[in-house]
Amino acid sequence: MAATDGRAVLVAIARSLGAVLRRGLAALRRQPGSAVQAAGLLGGALASGVAGAAPTLPADRADAMLHVYEGGGLKAYGPAFLVRKKLGENLSLSANYYVDIVSNASIDVVTTASPYKETRNEYIIGADYVVRDATLSVSTSHSKEPDYVADATSVDVAQEVFGGMTTIALGFTRAEDQVGRKNDGFFDHAMHWRYRLGLTQILSPSWLASINWEAVADDGFLGSPYRVARAFGAAVPERNPRTRSSRAIKFRVLGEVKPGHATRAEYRYFWDNWAIKAHTFELGYSRQIGDPWLVDWYGRYYTQSKALFYSDNASSTTTYLSRNRQLSTFKSLSLGAKMAYTLKHVPGSYDLKLNVAVERISFKFADFTDIRSGQAYKHDANVVQVFLSANF
Repeated sequence: MAATDGRAVLVAIARSLGAVLRRGLAALRRQPGSAVQAAGLLGGALASGVAGAAPTLPADRADAMLHVYEGGGLKAYGPAFLVRKKLGENLSLSANYYVDIVSNASIDVVTTASPYKETRNEYIIGADYVVRDATLSVSTSHSKEPDYVADATSVDVAQEVFGGMTTIALGFTRAEDQVGRKNDGFFDHAMHWRYRLGLTQILSPSWLASINWEAVADDGFLGSPYRVARAFGAAVPERNPRTRSSRAIKFRVLGEVKPGHATRAEYRYFWDNWAIKAHTFELGYSRQIGDPWLVDWYGRYYTQSKALFYSDNASSTTTYLSRNRQLSTFKSLSLGAKMAYTLKHVPGSYDLKLNVAVERISFKFADFTDIRSGQAYKHDANVVQVFLSANF
């Protein structure tokens, strides 16, 4: 979770603080995932009338970040770096490096094994190419930790139509993982295919809406070689299905309520063939405070039902059985804030910004028992990211 959140914040906040508003909106339309954090840019950009503008490449930039996730006995921290550079008018290249230094003493670990430490390194390279009203993006990533190796390649196309008022996006990712276990080496694998379809529509000079759909298919080893389940009070090996398919659809609307003030609302529905159904609601508010400050506040509520084969303590024998709390019935509430401050701005040359993001997450599990206390398990987590961003 920390790695995922870290990359999202690094990309989203950095882009939300782009040098010019018109470029910010273009980036927002190409990258729907960054739309929320870029809400503060909407008012001026939309008011300036960007419809009909051709897609533009992301700005040249360099970012350095330190991220920390701590909660539930798990601590992950490390640096991350991003460099992006345009080559000519149509091509932009990027490279990311991300490190997770993990100390894991979560409830799964301390109740079935011994706490451990490990390091995960991830490398991502990508390219964006603009041709007419379309942007083609390709990227490939490689991450490695002592008992897990993951590789992925993604292709995305965003096409603007109706004079730039509408953007249609298509994307595909193919990923392959090697699964290992300490002292046993790599013994299995997993494949993943992700298909994305999105539509972003400018509704008015100050409002924007989007809908995004994703389908995911997984095949292979989809559990943890270290986790155990419980049956009749005894620990037994976890047995997960080797295939899974899921779908998700997300709606978002955001816009300027008055100059310098923007708001947003999101809803995401997820379902899969393991019988999990999940709902995510998010509300956010962004405000520009003078020239140097951009502040964003948000709240997120998440709830999900359990998988068919999840059991806290099975009382019958079944083909599949898991006690992975991420497959149980649980809910979480997140409150967060992101702040950006312009340290130095030289018009036409460069600017330097300091960004800070903090988030507090509370998890409550309805049918996952802490076997140390006999009570339903719950815990809190804190996420902090601090990074410097230079546009040039």
